[in-house]
Amino acid sequence: MKRRSFLKKAAVGLAAGTVAAPAIAQSQPTVHWRLTSSFPKSLDTIFGAADIISRRVAEISDGKFQIRVFAAGEIVPGLQVLDAVQNGTVECGHTAPYYYIGKDPAFAFATALPFGLNARQQNAWMYYGGGQEAVAGLFRDYDCIQFPAGNTGAQMGGWFRKEIKSVEDLKGLKFRIGGLGGQVLAKLGVVAQQIAGGDIYPALERGTIDAAEWVGPYDDEKLGFNRVAKFYYYPGWWEGGPQLSTIVNLKKWAELPKSYQAAFEAACAESSIHMLASYDAKNPEALRRLVASGTQLRAFPRPVMEASLKAAIELYAELEQKSAHFKRIYAGWSRFRSEQFLWFRVAEAAYDNFVFSSAATARAPGKR
Repeated sequence: MKRRSFLKKAAVGLAAGTVAAPAIAQSQPTVHWRLTSSFPKSLDTIFGAADIISRRVAEISDGKFQIRVFAAGEIVPGLQVLDAVQNGTVECGHTAPYYYIGKDPAFAFATALPFGLNARQQNAWMYYGGGQEAVAGLFRDYDCIQFPAGNTGAQMGGWFRKEIKSVEDLKGLKFRIGGLGGQVLAKLGVVAQQIAGGDIYPALERGTIDAAEWVGPYDDEKLGFNRVAKFYYYPGWWEGGPQLSTIVNLKKWAELPKSYQAAFEAACAESSIHMLASYDAKNPEALRRLVASGTQLRAFPRPVMEASLKAAIELYAELEQKSAHFKRIYAGWSRFRSEQFLWFRVAEAAYDNFVFSSAATARAPGKR
């Protein structure tokens, strides 16, 4: 009898549960947002992060929270995402915050600083090193809240019509470059220009610029830079681990139910995993194709790297005097970077240096 009574009560409970679940879902409001991206649809890796966010929040909310994604230029140009979110033209955007260093150089911390953190270190700083808290005040000044939403990994140094053999070769060079890297190179005589991704190729083709950097082999091949410039340089020392972000209008964020906020944050984190994994998987094959088609791969000469590092250090000292946010964030960021570099030299770099240097001679598993 006791067993039959227990089973009966369990069945009633299960039935109640099947009724209650839809009732809870139905109690949540239907929300429609628009997200404007800084990137063209043709770049499935970097633009695709916004699609992941849109799809995942819809799935988690049982279709109640819908985010429609717009490519650069469909609502606003790619470099005006922050303005569009701040003034409420759209509820959120997906962008590289260092596009807005003209407003405040501290925005670079939410993407990358020259000779800064790699992708894993940037992620560690944002989530466990106080990074998100550090940049929150900056974004709040623009009526926004920010969430990490992607990383490309270390980028390439870009496409050049002529070889760069010395610091002297940089003087007068018209170079499309994002973030603070342009200000560093300006100290070495470069004429830096910030151009949205979809507009780089025509500028390079027409000769409006002499060189351009974007991300890496997979995206660069899609954009066709190898057709108008022969020399492909590495590394992109200004972007060791550049992070992408979603930025959300603060008022609209506060209006969201807590469960929708949680879904949005989770979707942003998931997009970060997929973007980095996608680039890491696709870049090697793309690089092989580019080299096979005639692209000439070049490393920046060490004197160029050393001069750039010196100029970067000088720039940071200047920016601390110009921006209260930069000065506040830079102190903690610098300490974190020093600790990360120490740790990575001990384990990561030692491992990488050995296996990379031995890969050419090591016999592949299963081969004789």
